[in-house]
Amino acid sequence: MNTAMILAAGKGTRMRARAQDPPKPLTKIGGESLLSRMLGRMEAAGLETIVVNVHHKAEAIEAALASRSSTANIVISDERDELLETGGGVKRALPHLAPTSQTAGFLVANGDVLWREDSPVLDGLLARFDPKQMDALLLLAPRAQATGYDGTGDYTMRGDGQLTRKQEAEAAYIFAGVQVLSPSLFATLPEGAFSLNQAYDLAQANGRLYGHVLDGLWMHVGTPEGRAEAEAAL
Repeated sequence: MNTAMILAAGKGTRMRARAQDPPKPLTKIGGESLLSRMLGRMEAAGLETIVVNVHHKAEAIEAALASRSSTANIVISDERDELLETGGGVKRALPHLAPTSQTAGFLVANGDVLWREDSPVLDGLLARFDPKQMDALLLLAPRAQATGYDGTGDYTMRGDGQLTRKQEAEAAYIFAGVQVLSPSLFATLPEGAFSLNQAYDLAQANGRLYGHVLDGLWMHVGTPEGRAEAEAAL
């Protein structure tokens, strides 16, 4: 597995950004942008092609990528014409992510993901993915090991790692915004804009949705308050 995608096209409205503020992936935490941190981790994991989709303030993201020296081949997936949401953005980029029918899977990460790790998280996630058993492998954070998060969790996990969306008021695990996906998962999903939640639900319905627990501290930086907590944690 040597391809990945960073979802950087969203408007980041929850950050209550001003017109002059950078797009959310270029938000700096501890002196380095979220986008740069994710690119560094993907490069360290040996990923050779990294797709970055752009829509909101696309020129700023393109300029940041052009000014950065990278060991990977960076590909821009331009969504200026239409914001495709997470699922539609991945589907448009499939020719770069899964160039052959033998592609077992590829990594996808939200552009605003941040964590402090105790061991290389992406290496562990990539090693855990088994295409014979899984169509989607989600990185999960225990609710007790997260900052800037006041939700009630997303998934429950069986002993073998298989996931189910929470049925009760609370769930032990938060989806941490990073996943490995099989290209076959997109064959029956729609064209145009749609959420990756459709892909997760399809994988769950087929018994092929699994989780991998983050070894470290996950930081939700979707709001100014979350950003401040992440700065303090780092």
